[in-house]
Amino acid sequence: MERPRLSERTLAQARGGVLCPTYRRADCHIGWVHFGAGAFHRAHQAYYADRLLGSDPRWAISAVALHSVAARNALAPQDYLYGLFELAAQPRLRLIGALREILVAPIDRAAVFARLVAAATEVVTLTVTEKGYCLNCDGVLDASHPDIVHDLAAPGAPRSVIGFLVEGLRRRRAGGQRPFVLLSCDNLPANGPTLRAALIAFARHIDPGLAEWIGSQVAFPRTMVDSITPASDAELIERVAQMSGLRDDWPVQREHFTQWVIEDVPEVRRADWASVGITLARDVSHYERAKLRIVNGAHSALAYIGLLRGRATVAEAMADRPLAQFIEQLLREDLGSSLPASAGMDGAAYRAATLERLRNPSVRHQLAQIAWDGSKKLPVRLLPVAAEALAAGRPLARLALPIAAWMRFVIARARSGATLIDPEAEQLLRVGAACTDEPQRDVGRFLAVREIFPPHLVSVPAFGQALLEAYRALGANGSIPAALGGDA
Repeated sequence: MERPRLSERTLAQARGGVLCPTYRRADCHIGWVHFGAGAFHRAHQAYYADRLLGSDPRWAISAVALHSVAARNALAPQDYLYGLFELAAQPRLRLIGALREILVAPIDRAAVFARLVAAATEVVTLTVTEKGYCLNCDGVLDASHPDIVHDLAAPGAPRSVIGFLVEGLRRRRAGGQRPFVLLSCDNLPANGPTLRAALIAFARHIDPGLAEWIGSQVAFPRTMVDSITPASDAELIERVAQMSGLRDDWPVQREHFTQWVIEDVPEVRRADWASVGITLARDVSHYERAKLRIVNGAHSALAYIGLLRGRATVAEAMADRPLAQFIEQLLREDLGSSLPASAGMDGAAYRAATLERLRNPSVRHQLAQIAWDGSKKLPVRLLPVAAEALAAGRPLARLALPIAAWMRFVIARARSGATLIDPEAEQLLRVGAACTDEPQRDVGRFLAVREIFPPHLVSVPAFGQALLEAYRALGANGSIPAALGGDA
């Protein structure tokens, strides 16, 4: 028998044990706009909004998809309700009601701007990945980026999230409205200040007065978000249907662990974030750096080395004993040691908790998914740690291995004709196709990609030498040197 589809009308038919919204959706108002209507947002920010709505009706969400219509097409027939499946020994299903609409930016541009200028809109959040900020390898706005070039020429018809935000703020200023709070939730170092600098740089090209207003009036608190969110698949859809008794065409799943830290500035207190488990901190940098380096750094290392070794998921990679030993050493000796001591954070406990999360067999986090967008992830996850190690005279052998594994990964994609999901895919596939298994030349070709490797790092001979040795050691099958906890 075909199950009824999840919707406002069928919500009351959900089976016992399923957590349903504790509020009347009709009583809620959209006060939150989010750019990037992907799985992470629906499993993370929308989850917190769902809990906020239980006591404050102002925080329903209008999500904006910058390109794809897929999420809107899947969720509109469900009145934007969907299931959040928590992966644990005792799994839990929550039906999320915080999402009220999904706007597709190229199609619904006028509606997006209407939400951005609405008086009820207090908060705008972003999960557009590192590449969505249109930054160069130095972490500042790339004025030559095709989307930025387009948006500066046609600010009323933007393609980039930067263009949308600046134009939305311009319209609020022109209307005498106070600005919304901007919360970047992407894995960028100092994500709030980085977003602020990008918007000011863009605005200067249009109106220096607008740039000054953004710099002085708009709040860009730093944030840190964390929760492993595997891609949705047919198995998840069936599990949600069995548990709820309802058909949900696009549920999401994540591990039970979830964390959101927001810089405690006066503007963010428009919502009672702490009441739903969000941490307000005077200094987010300690949390941010720990997550970027420990969790995200470990993920990238597992992805590129694990794929070379024939592993498909994080849990499978962590069951590969030599690779697990390498990751443990990398966390303890390299990524962990790069973090300064900070009040309120136990580094050893954080590393131990990270290893436990990585080993969770309930979470099928695909390495191929983690491997996406390496050109934007390596410059914030691993390359800064390598630069600091060089400056401090620390060894580079372990840090070089995942970077060299990424090079091997790109080469394998180029040779097989497989798709490379990366904003620099065209250039990287050319580089990979030109490689001939001559380590010196192969590594040199990659180091010449300035969008990834900054000159100040490439110019240090010890960096290139460490990559060369790691590239040779890995081979095409991901061999890990015995000295690094590896195979032999």
